[in-house]
Amino acid sequence: MTNLIFKELNLSKEVQRAIAEMGFEEATPIQSQSIPHIFSGRDIIGQAQTGTGKTCAFGIPTVEMIDSENEIIQALVLCPTRELAIQTAEELKNVSKYKKGLKILPIYGGQPIERQITALKQHPQIIIGTPGRIMDHMRRHTLKLTELRMLILDEADEMLNMGFREDIDVILEKIPVKKQTILFSATLPREILDITTQYLKDPILIKVLHKELTVPNIEQFYLEVGESGKPDVLSRLIDAYNLKLSLVFCNTKKRVDELTSHLQSRGYMAEALHGDMIQSQRDKVMAKFRKGAIDILIATDVAARGIDVDDIEAVFNYDIPSDEEYYVHRIGRTGRIGKAGKAFTLVSGRGLYKLREIQKYTKSAIVLLKPPTLTDVEENKINKILDKLKHTLSAGNLSKYVLTIEKLTTEDTNLKDDPDNYLTTLDIAAAFLKIAVEQNTKPVAQDLNHDYFQKPEIKKGQRTQLESNFQKDRHRRRRDQDTKSKNSSSQWLT
Repeated sequence: MTNLIFKELNLSKEVQRAIAEMGFEEATPIQSQSIPHIFSGRDIIGQAQTGTGKTCAFGIPTVEMIDSENEIIQALVLCPTRELAIQTAEELKNVSKYKKGLKILPIYGGQPIERQITALKQHPQIIIGTPGRIMDHMRRHTLKLTELRMLILDEADEMLNMGFREDIDVILEKIPVKKQTILFSATLPREILDITTQYLKDPILIKVLHKELTVPNIEQFYLEVGESGKPDVLSRLIDAYNLKLSLVFCNTKKRVDELTSHLQSRGYMAEALHGDMIQSQRDKVMAKFRKGAIDILIATDVAARGIDVDDIEAVFNYDIPSDEEYYVHRIGRTGRIGKAGKAFTLVSGRGLYKLREIQKYTKSAIVLLKPPTLTDVEENKINKILDKLKHTLSAGNLSKYVLTIEKLTTEDTNLKDDPDNYLTTLDIAAAFLKIAVEQNTKPVAQDLNHDYFQKPEIKKGQRTQLESNFQKDRHRRRRDQDTKSKNSSSQWLT
């Protein structure tokens, strides 16, 4: 099926303008297949991963079909997590930016319910929320859904995984039977099919083909490595590819905490994200990750739902996922908006059989990669510096720097009578390269295990403080280095 062009759809001028500002021209496959059916009023079952554009697949027609002059609640979107509810609300607000009178309200746990009650009195037409908090408002009679026209279940499989099945049943039994129901899910297990049979009327199944679930500009690799060697291999991969923003997946909360602690002890700016963390902690971690204040986010599959960060350079499967579609969902976090991305899977033993199933399912090549050595890490840094050098040379405007180098080679410090002490331009270039490599070298694991930190006269509390100071200093130096690099690049280009 050929993807639709938004300008060719019968959308209002307001929505067309908003979509154009969002940079959308061609609809994604899930949007192309879903939007016409939603406009026709049909119930929909859509199987799609995060990153395929499913939010706008239901968001655009929902915004268009709402009567903004009517102050009743007309559409309800149920999401598994607070993060996804907030992001979905933001996306729909972007789509409805120029539609006067249309109000969208996210409702979720962790926010004072009194504040939400006040907001509900402003008569929003679209509610986006988590099942638990929606039920709270329904019990309080602060949320009236008697005239609801549309119900959207987003990430339905995750809502079931998080134990919301009973909540969903309660909500669906108390809202009008005569309505349009739209369900999106990354997977379609039996429980999801039970819900569709019970609550949807003659639904249309829309399933994005497997070949469209994987992003073509994601390079996929796997490395054979034992459990004990995973932390070292992960560290070297991050250093070898000089990654600024990466996402690491573990199968359990315990593994997330253990790996986070391990990487932090090595001086990496890493943070954990999982279901046992309170909401304020999760919000803080996500804010830091979006701003680039941390380099590595380590998460479980459920906690990572709703993460929508476009600049993730690589995804690591520290643990191989148990479900093939979870693999697709994980690696889809990188390679967004046409950018290149990398996916690495650390696997050993029977995990190799699971990897074969994943490769067969995704119909894509997952290439065997040897773990990088320390020499590989250093060579990679040198190559990156040389690439920048070539770019600088091609940009030109080097005359004043050439004069400086000429002056340096003719200074009195060059003992012309002693050939062994004579500075050549080659010597100077090598010295600059050495400085650049050393400035771009991150402290490795041994730095925090240096003898100085292990001296018996240093108490445990002092050692912890020293390590903390070391990590802070490392982050400061990296930040300063990035700033200098940006300034240097700007200077060369002017």
